[in-house]
Amino acid sequence: MHPSSDGAAPPSAPAPRLRLDPAERRALGGLAAIYAARMLGLFLLLPVLALYAGSLPAASAGLVGLAMGAYGLVQAVFQVPFGMASDRWGRRPVIAIGLVLYAAGSVVGALATHYHPDHVGGDLMGHSVAGIVDLLAVADVPVHVQRDEVPWVTRRTGVGEDSLVAHDAGDIVTVGDLEVTLIHTPGHTPGSQCFLVEGCLISGDTLFLEGCGRTDLPGSDPAEMYRSLTERLSRVSDDTILFPGHLYSADRSAPMKDVREYNYALAPTTAEQWLAMFAR
Repeated sequence: MHPSSDGAAPPSAPAPRLRLDPAERRALGGLAAIYAARMLGLFLLLPVLALYAGSLPAASAGLVGLAMGAYGLVQAVFQVPFGMASDRWGRRPVIAIGLVLYAAGSVVGALATHYHPDHVGGDLMGHSVAGIVDLLAVADVPVHVQRDEVPWVTRRTGVGEDSLVAHDAGDIVTVGDLEVTLIHTPGHTPGSQCFLVEGCLISGDTLFLEGCGRTDLPGSDPAEMYRSLTERLSRVSDDTILFPGHLYSADRSAPMKDVREYNYALAPTTAEQWLAMFAR
């Protein structure tokens, strides 16, 4: 910059005007629309949550307001760190983390078929298996087990009895409008149970499409297993769809009619025959 002939500095050139190209305008508009939709959804949801929270036991206006304020504050606070994490690690990992957090917050309880670590977590041949201990660390929810299984679950996982809900045969657990009937089927373990829900039988390790659960493990009882298969599950209708706890067959599920016809564990006609084949 050189001074003018009269000694005064020439006027500064105007700063260039920032202009967005069409692609940038579309991106900015899209992001703004997404954020506006999120905020609109948040403010539409808060009154509904407040009305629902007011119907809960021991609810008060102060507690409801505190919960709604915390909900909105968390939504706002996590916008920035999650955005920074997305820039650094990419959208997919951050979305996956968000879905895990959402799922954990949506869990209302857990149904446990029996105490073995491949079903409730714990040590499995030197390998740590995630289970109810990890679930309870992120969500304080009840774990529903049969009464006879309570001491086995506590010993295996270290979870306290206060985190378990002990049930008897025939109890019903309600989740919204969904009713889950608990069928006590000892044999594989003392408190093994199956879940009958909307025409489906979740059988854990009691009954597979081909075969049944082992009866040579701690707490197993071959005679009880025979009674579970032939008596306790006899009331389950033929059109009920069986979903076992392990995939030991080509198919993932099958009607009980087919299972009763083709499963070799159901072929013996007397307790003596069954025990001769499966008691060990």
